[in-house]
Amino acid sequence: MYAVLVTGGKQYRVMTGETIRVEKLETEAGKEIKFDQILMLGDGEGVKLGDALKGATVTATVKSHGRADKVRIIKFRRRKHHKKQMGHRQHYTEIEITGIAGGDNK
Repeated sequence: MYAVLVTGGKQYRVMTGETIRVEKLETEAGKEIKFDQILMLGDGEGVKLGDALKGATVTATVKSHGRADKVRIIKFRRRKHHKKQMGHRQHYTEIEITGIAGGDNK
């Protein structure tokens, strides 16, 4: 069974046992977190969308927090004596999916 959930303005397709990196969540490492904004549930027989997902949740355990690799931004104008360099490291939270609970079975 898999689910598509929304967190941090992004959508993730997850399965039980997977470890993913999402936008930083204000939760301590080792705590359990529930996601209730589920867009789709799927299994071998088909998918559930819309009203069939009322009450559906995905539970996960927060493993760690960190910062991603540096992304370099360079702006350069030739022959204009202009060069600007910047860098950015995005914060993330690493979570392990522990369970997917389906919503109504109507």
